[in-house]
Amino acid sequence: MSWIEQARLILGFPLFEMGGNPVTPVHLLVVALILIVNRYLVRWIGRLCQVRFLRHIEGGARYTLVRLIQYGIWVVGILIGLRVLNVDLTGLAVIAGVLGVGIGFGLQSLVANFVAGLVLLFERPVGVNDFVTAGEVEGRVLEIGVRSTTIVTNDNISIIVPNSQLTSSTVTNWSHGDSQVRIHAPVGVAYGSDVKLVERTLLEIAAGTEGVLGKPASRVWFEGFGDSSLNFELRVWTDEPIRHQRLLSRLNYAIEAAFREKRIQIPFPQRDLHVKSAMGSVGDKTANRLIDMTRSASGEM
Repeated sequence: MSWIEQARLILGFPLFEMGGNPVTPVHLLVVALILIVNRYLVRWIGRLCQVRFLRHIEGGARYTLVRLIQYGIWVVGILIGLRVLNVDLTGLAVIAGVLGVGIGFGLQSLVANFVAGLVLLFERPVGVNDFVTAGEVEGRVLEIGVRSTTIVTNDNISIIVPNSQLTSSTVTNWSHGDSQVRIHAPVGVAYGSDVKLVERTLLEIAAGTEGVLGKPASRVWFEGFGDSSLNFELRVWTDEPIRHQRLLSRLNYAIEAAFREKRIQIPFPQRDLHVKSAMGSVGDKTANRLIDMTRSASGEM
């Protein structure tokens, strides 16, 4: 027996049956080849759509269409592979429906993330290249995948966030809608400070800080009376929401320098200790010493 005949016997050897038809190594090799070709076809068509066919469409919509086309190609490739294996797709649908009920409980998280990914692609509350804050994660959306979304932080760290988290919890999208946003800069001053001087100083800082818009006008709000401070909040507008952290830092530097120059005190928490004693002069002296020590520790002496 020649090696060609041996190869035919090996490749044509029935491994198992599927749909009443034998499945041979040839079938498996063909299916593997189909999936490999399908993978490269998905990548090639995705790049082609991005560069040529869909280049005139807005970035978020183009990304969504490319993703849907790629998903469609994968479905077609898998169906062709199943047909090569002589799988009855009608029977497969019934089996999948039965198994789906039992398996679904174990794959709830995966299915939820997949559905959430479709919601993100269709509704586009969050799109590629948007700058978002999701919980403690803040950065630029790099990719929206089938199961998760990749967010690159300002430290160039890639954070993988499940898609369901972006659809079920509050997400701040700094790139969505109007580019003008308001930034809040809280600050406290010591009791006894000239509140009008504080207001004028904060408005001067806003007017002289890079990135702060002149219109809408900046505002200073007297928030209330704290335990150790009078609480104010400087509210300014900017058209660079992605750089809101940088702007807030710039404002804080300017506030600290201006308050130091104008001798506006930024307080720190302190407590006064009052001691009552019936021990006469000795007790009074002890109480006075305790009070002096407390004041010294709080910076009053």
